[in-house]
Amino acid sequence: MMATSMRLDPESERRLNHLAAATGRTKAYYLSELIVHGLDDLEDRNLAAATMERVRKGEERVFTLEGVERDLGPAG
Repeated sequence: MMATSMRLDPESERRLNHLAAATGRTKAYYLSELIVHGLDDLEDRNLAAATMERVRKGEERVFTLEGVERDLGPAG
């Protein structure tokens, strides 16, 4: 486990303190949760951006709804 430090703006720190006090959890718990879930979101966004760039360049296959329904049948 890596120890680290960070500075929060006063409003974020106030909200974090309030959440920790209201739930009985530690601030470290919530910061860890934010990082884990935030990393998931960042990875998803970066993957989506890379995929869209490949689509723009014509390097990624795309499918229309009409084509998929023609090949597989209508959804539902």
